[in-house]
Amino acid sequence: MKSTVFLVFLLLVAFAQAKIYQRCEWARVLKAHGMDGYYGHSLANWVCLSKWESDYNTEATNRNSDGSTDYGIFQINSRYWCEDYRTPHGKNVCGIQCSKLLTNNVGVAIQCAKRIVRDPNGIGAWVAWRRHCQNQDLSSYVAGCGV
Repeated sequence: MKSTVFLVFLLLVAFAQAKIYQRCEWARVLKAHGMDGYYGHSLANWVCLSKWESDYNTEATNRNSDGSTDYGIFQINSRYWCEDYRTPHGKNVCGIQCSKLLTNNVGVAIQCAKRIVRDPNGIGAWVAWRRHCQNQDLSSYVAGCGV
């Protein structure tokens, strides 16, 4: 019985582990979740954004000077979008715990990114997108991926 419980525990831990995606693998995941053309933004924009925000790493975090933290593959900020129980006056617009953004279950992060892009700042809410992707030829981000 103990070995069965331990095995189930290991499987749960393995499922919750972070993942670092390869570029084309991530492009396929985004496409499967309806991100190609979502709110007028090409798949290449989303791949570029996540490359520069997290290097396709679901476990990426970044502490900001205002006391907030960016979480996950899209570096979603705790000041506005998720709850981390340590950011003062956080809004949690996506209605999620920030820790849910650090697993290989990227559906949560993608749903929150969809919510963010509908905000007035749109995809420009991501500094990395403005610095590295905006007004650039992004074809290389999906080249050879078959998407």
